[in-house]
Amino acid sequence: MVQPLKSKSGGSAPGSPVSGRAWLMLALCTVGFAVNFWAWALLSPLGPRFKDSLDLSSFEQSLLVAVPVVVGSLGRVPVGALTDRFGGRVMFPVVSAATIVPVLYLGLAGHSSLPALLAGGFFLGIGGTAFAVGVPVVNTWFPPERRGLAIGVFGAGMGGTAISALTTVKLVDANGMSSPFLITAAVLATYAVAAALLLRDAPGRTVPTEPLARRLAAAVRLPITWQAAALYAVAFGGYVAFSVYLPTYLKTGYGLTQADAANRMAGFVLLAVAMRPFGGWLSDRMGPTRVLSGSLAVVVTAAVTQSFTPALAPLGTIAFLAMAASLGAASGAAFALVALLTPAGQVGSVTGVVGAAGGLGGFLPPLVMGSLYGEYGTYAAGLALLAVVATAALAYTLTAVRAAVEGGEPERGTGSRGDHRTASTTA
Repeated sequence: MVQPLKSKSGGSAPGSPVSGRAWLMLALCTVGFAVNFWAWALLSPLGPRFKDSLDLSSFEQSLLVAVPVVVGSLGRVPVGALTDRFGGRVMFPVVSAATIVPVLYLGLAGHSSLPALLAGGFFLGIGGTAFAVGVPVVNTWFPPERRGLAIGVFGAGMGGTAISALTTVKLVDANGMSSPFLITAAVLATYAVAAALLLRDAPGRTVPTEPLARRLAAAVRLPITWQAAALYAVAFGGYVAFSVYLPTYLKTGYGLTQADAANRMAGFVLLAVAMRPFGGWLSDRMGPTRVLSGSLAVVVTAAVTQSFTPALAPLGTIAFLAMAASLGAASGAAFALVALLTPAGQVGSVTGVVGAAGGLGGFLPPLVMGSLYGEYGTYAAGLALLAVVATAALAYTLTAVRAAVEGGEPERGTGSRGDHRTASTTA
């Protein structure tokens, strides 16, 4: 049975105008995502410094920057389900306020030993759960034909990692270790208050009444959950992996200074951030499978090129920037797929699982890269593995994912642009 997407998503009817209030809510959610991601990424730029000052091994340094990633990723599952129930108006201030505690701990006391840093990094992962709050909020404020763009714009908040990359080391050098953490805590507190006062959930949003465990069980039974999770693990996971490990890679593999490596990582992040809304926008017009296929093909090519460790100027730089652009666009397309096929009242739960997969996709590569470099003295094998995984994701997109999308909604651009429909997944 085919029915309008409105009956599933709880959003506005297809073709309806987007209100100014919807754009305001999108802006508030994007800022909140960026601020929390800024906090989430505070340890990454300082990884090389902690390696030298605490005499860490390559694996220990990789573990230090990976712990917030895995905690923030797994935490998205319950946080997404809680957002379905309580809404973003409650959850965004709560997540932002809770993130202040580990930020202050790390800045004031928790940076003198590896166990202290790991403990602080564990709770710093709370900031990474903000993604699972914003997607369901944005989804309900926008009509189906605009959700790819809207969620892509929200996803640009991942640029908070660029703020961390550009400012953390400079602030530590100028004012001491505590300064970037104190500043971030103040920004988080300001945002938590602003969100509590200004953020609103969409009128008439679907509020689930079933228990949390039952809703999560229903979400994991949906095919779209696992299809999007697999693709997002590669796309966003690749972005996260490079955003946290690229300073170490460039410093170790190319002999760059810590500041130069951090600046280049910021350029990688900014390009990926800029391409995420573009990937969502393009998915609204061409269909998400086309965008995913093209993006993953570029990732394969760039990863193979970089596995030979070419000179940074120009080939290495081109390869990394191509990966940044493609991973950003693919991340936007993956959540355009979620917005297209997810039933009412389950967007938060599905987002939590998919977001967790993306974060976990970023957890393993730094550990693998650090271990392989420690064993062989080269990053070539790690980049070759990325090419293999991206090739598998490309094949999956062209087969199972394409069949699922075509079975639910015609690829946009191949049929009527106004026919934004999808197969019902309700019982």
